Amino acid sequence: MWKLLVAASVAMATAPMALAYAATDENDAASVDVRVSTVVERTAKELREEGERQLRAAAKRAEQRAEAARARRRAERRAAARAEAARARKQAARTAVQAVSPALEAIAACESGGNPGAIGGGGAYRGKYQFDYATWASVGGSGDPAAAPEAEQDSRAAALYARTGGSAWPVCAG
Repeated sequence: MWKLLVAASVAMATAPMALAYAATDENDAASVDVRVSTVVERTAKELREEGERQLRAAAKRAEQRAEAARARRRAERRAAARAEAARARKQAARTAVQAVSPALEAIAACESGGNPGAIGGGGAYRGKYQFDYATWASVGGSGDPAAAPEAEQDSRAAALYARTGGSAWPVCAG
């Protein structure tokens, strides 16, 4: 942009002189003045427009950089949330492995033979502890209980057992 400004400044400074020297009478001088002011106005307008274009382009680049930074921060937050969820799942798995009581082991053996992918009751009961979907959801599960990791099934069964005792498994806990 500075090259354009210098060129325009030189043109504005030298054009009136060159045209003024060419004028030989009053009519020519007046016509030169009109032409000079037209050139100056046109050059000033072009400079303003070029400056505005450059400002708009700079503003657009700045907004693009800001959006890229926001996208990076969102991605970092998502990655941190995924890492935290993974840590929580690992901790839950460790806790569940440690917390499976002999009573829950007996229930699982009775309900599904200890098979975490078992499906029974025409598809109504699923997983190692034969949860139905409503009971699974009531202890914080989501999706298909039979598709959940065994450690999660153990953990959710432990939560249900702590809340209701063996009454959730009337045939196998009785």
